[in-house]
Amino acid sequence: MKSRGPFCIRNAAADTFAMVVFCFITGMIIEIFISGMTFEQSLASRTLSIPVNIAIAWPYGMFRDFMLRQGKRLSDTGFMKNVADLVAYVLFQSPVYAAILFTVGASTDQIITAVASNAVVSCGMGVLYGYFLDQCRKWFKVPGYYQQA
Repeated sequence: MKSRGPFCIRNAAADTFAMVVFCFITGMIIEIFISGMTFEQSLASRTLSIPVNIAIAWPYGMFRDFMLRQGKRLSDTGFMKNVADLVAYVLFQSPVYAAILFTVGASTDQIITAVASNAVVSCGMGVLYGYFLDQCRKWFKVPGYYQQA
């Protein structure tokens, strides 16, 4: 991954597209098949999550890139990239999720339980999201990504 400036419109667009699409699909699968929500409930939840995902997509992408650079300092392996993706996803998404739960009136115990459970699920999702984000950045021809084939 080549270095790029702090802001690239393609980067922001790719990060936003990736976050909205990935969270919509994975959230709906989790809500319907694991949480037992109806399709209509999940659709409402996922629709409400779109503005949040738009707001956090680019900051998350920058945080993820930072975490990947830190991981690369330790090891240049694919395993370390996966670990960095996992850590970035859990560290970034957990406080966001806790804030959303707090906003909708969840108790402290509910927030702790939900965030802890989500962190476990996020371990796998963080790695998958990392691959999806990299692919989206290639599709959007983000400098430093689209040259890699």
